[in-house]
Amino acid sequence: MPPKTAPALHSDHVIVGGGAGGLLLAARLGRKLGPDRVLLIDRAVTHIWKPSLHEIVAGTRDSHQDALPYPVLARRNGFRFALGDLAALDSGDHRLTLAPVLDAKGESIAPERTVTYGRLILATGAGTNLFGTDGADAHTFRIEDADDARRLNRRLTDAFLGAAFSEEQVLRISIIGAGPTGVQLAAELDAAHADVISSLAADQHFRLEISLLEMAPSILGGQPEAVTRRARQALDRLGVNLVTGAEVTRVRTGIVETADGEVPADIIIWTAGAKAAGINTSLGLKTGKLNQIVVNDRLETSATDVWALGDCAEAPGPGERPLPPRAQVAAQQARYLARILIAREAGQTAPEPFVFRERGSLVSLGREEAVGAVQTGRRGGRLFIEGMIADWLQMSLLLDHHRAILGLRRTILLALARMMQAGGVGRTRLH
Repeated sequence: MPPKTAPALHSDHVIVGGGAGGLLLAARLGRKLGPDRVLLIDRAVTHIWKPSLHEIVAGTRDSHQDALPYPVLARRNGFRFALGDLAALDSGDHRLTLAPVLDAKGESIAPERTVTYGRLILATGAGTNLFGTDGADAHTFRIEDADDARRLNRRLTDAFLGAAFSEEQVLRISIIGAGPTGVQLAAELDAAHADVISSLAADQHFRLEISLLEMAPSILGGQPEAVTRRARQALDRLGVNLVTGAEVTRVRTGIVETADGEVPADIIIWTAGAKAAGINTSLGLKTGKLNQIVVNDRLETSATDVWALGDCAEAPGPGERPLPPRAQVAAQQARYLARILIAREAGQTAPEPFVFRERGSLVSLGREEAVGAVQTGRRGGRLFIEGMIADWLQMSLLLDHHRAILGLRRTILLALARMMQAGGVGRTRLH
């Protein structure tokens, strides 16, 4: 039986997208204004911190343990939650449309719905930019959300076990894009491989050959030279075949074609580039070349009472260049926008324009090892860190994100539970 027509929803503040920025904004507004005035909409039922997706792919992090249900987060932070995916926007009438919700068989379980709003904040994130590469859509895995990560984890599990019993006993993986995701994924896969073969009989040991292809002349674009040098050394020590200046021209079954030749691969993973959803160009808002919604220095879009933040927004940054799609950008924008909207509620003057404060960056290199550079002041000084200290700081980013939406006590309990499980079952889990 088809679902009946749903009544229209309404909220004074509607946030579409529950990623690092959208969820933080919903929590801050909800705790201040209450559930009758704040509504968060997301296409998934649970929230997972996107910077950890590469660990879910490798099986070194449990997606089910890390998933935080939006209804639970809504109850604890004072906002409402609705499951749905943005289909259309009429900013003139302050109304948006949500697409029908489908089950695993593709059948509708919830009808198309209408949501009216007083103020709308778009935080829908971004996906992968394939740059129009022939065959890339059909023959590569992407890591855009938790479902993608779980799907690739299942494929890797099959491939690991298949390689152990194959005649050649080798598994070849090509990763296209040597940004933070690509570099960290290569390191995590190496760690997962080491864990797996340690549990196999000697005659089932197989080689893992990882090729990391990067079109730019260097990896980790935009990072300090000390960070990229240390990361290169780590990748070399792990035996990763790093190829820079590699222009991928075509992808087909088992082969990555570059301008300089072919790279064989049993599994091909695309981590290069980011591009916002194509639907952004049909919402009646000004957009940029990567489908991002153009915003000013107060995160306002070209429509009244509509803001955008995070990866879906093209926000002005230093040197007239847009801000990069990073979790810390989204988090700072969410905190800023919460101040703006709460100030409006109180009839106060809005805060000053948004200015991104660089806090540094960290890259995981596997086996509890990390490298990065942290900001030491507003004048642009940076401190290079590595090893256990960098690894602790990287973990603190996730814990700080959880603290903002769960509170300190629950975050401590969650961290302790994860430490106990890691000690009992090991790092790598084959799901």
